[in-house]
Amino acid sequence: MRKELEKIIQKAVKDLFGLEQVGFAVDYPKDEKFGDYATNVALVLAKKVGKGPMEIADQIKSQILNIKYPEFGKIEVVAPGYINFYLSGKFLQDEVAEINKEIDDFGKSEIGKGITINNEFISANPTGPLTVGNGRGGFCGDAISRVLRKAGFVVTNEYYINDAGGQVVKLGHSVLKDEEAAYSGEYIDGLNKKYGHLADVREIGQLAAKEVLENIIQKTVKEKMRISFDEWMSEKKIQDEGFVERAIEILKNKNLAYESEGALWLKTTEFGDDKDRVLIKTDGQKSYFAGDCGYMLNKIERGFGRLIIGLGADHHGYVARLRAAAKALGFAGDFRFIISQLVRITKDGKEARMSKRAGNVVEIDELIERVGHDVTRFFFLMYSPDTHMNFDLGLAEERSQKNPVFYVQYAHARICSILGKFEALNPNSNPPAGGSKSEIQSLKLSLLTHEKELSLMRELDKFPELVEELAQSYEVHKLPYYAIKLADKFHSFYNECKVIDEGNSDLTKARISLITAVKIVLAETLDLIGVDAPEKM
Repeated sequence: MRKELEKIIQKAVKDLFGLEQVGFAVDYPKDEKFGDYATNVALVLAKKVGKGPMEIADQIKSQILNIKYPEFGKIEVVAPGYINFYLSGKFLQDEVAEINKEIDDFGKSEIGKGITINNEFISANPTGPLTVGNGRGGFCGDAISRVLRKAGFVVTNEYYINDAGGQVVKLGHSVLKDEEAAYSGEYIDGLNKKYGHLADVREIGQLAAKEVLENIIQKTVKEKMRISFDEWMSEKKIQDEGFVERAIEILKNKNLAYESEGALWLKTTEFGDDKDRVLIKTDGQKSYFAGDCGYMLNKIERGFGRLIIGLGADHHGYVARLRAAAKALGFAGDFRFIISQLVRITKDGKEARMSKRAGNVVEIDELIERVGHDVTRFFFLMYSPDTHMNFDLGLAEERSQKNPVFYVQYAHARICSILGKFEALNPNSNPPAGGSKSEIQSLKLSLLTHEKELSLMRELDKFPELVEELAQSYEVHKLPYYAIKLADKFHSFYNECKVIDEGNSDLTKARISLITAVKIVLAETLDLIGVDAPEKM
């Protein structure tokens, strides 16, 4: 509704003052008593039209009321010039019918129609198990893709395998356990038994990297983290297919590469980087950045309209150079970076040690095994990735409604229980969801007038707007909070409104329709987060 309201306000402003495309905000008031939406348009216009904000607000209000939009039950002007809009009960009741009709299509959008996106995330080196830091970036990247697909985009989830660089050689030395070893752990002991007899360090590293990828990383991603990648793109493949050499030639032909001090450099400073970057080193070897350019060319030639790259906190410095490489190679689409900050596991306010290993590195497998996939994912997604995170192990281990994910899942399970009871009492009654248009229209949804019912319906109405908002902002940390708020409003409704009232069949059916709508939206929200919506708990 927010987009429609923005258009309504823009039309009123044009009709009244002859102004087009005025910038103003339409927000949700913090307190529902101030309406469903509030706008500052009158405050924005005051200087432009030479009138006081209150006078302007009154004029806009009258203009909108004259057209009689049925979506609004009331419009109010409040000092110093805000306009508050209250959705009508009829509009909210119709939304319940719409949700029951559309079911899991509710909230779908076409804003991404025809737009392809490459979403590359995790991309940890195949040198060892994934950490909680990789887990945080993984869950965030996966949730972003889920939202984008709901909004109509065509998304490729991609994992870039660094299987051709110096890390592979370090892994080889680690398997041999020589003086250049960089990694240790039980998995290294196992790799040593398997490949320690070989002589070629790079060959050992490549064999070990393949095994780490297939038997550790991919297993964790698919089975533990429940993330599906469409493409596992190999750095070695990019090199073997000549993308790196071709990228360098393209950059040379554009006069963006130059020789200095015996090396070949790219003019990344022309595209916003703080310094130019080396493509070919003085020893004739291609730099890691040259490989990035080859990979970027590969993505461009696959025809993606937008790119997303998820990076860890220690790779923040890569943003400017990767953006510069993309521009230099001709990519003009939207290019976003999602930087995941550090995760600290805490319990009772202190840093917690996980049981399986010493040191500061915590594997994502360990955490999921300890508190479960749903809890781990939900907790990670409650924090914006650009903030440092304290993962509260004590709360995560709580198997009660104190734990936010269980609180939300319990709301879904409770609705399923009520619906099951209703069906048992009314075996011949058609369920609201998926019913015919005439069946849905026959329900007396006009009976849903209790303040708790209206509040619950207002929250349901926000879901499509949330999907479109997150498909643009990628702020998927808002999903868990929406789920919690919807669960809050359902529990509040349930405590005050008797759903199954054998003395009032019409009201019962209307409320069954309402909670069915809540069940649908709650399940869809949990699906975007990537956790289960259980029917029993």
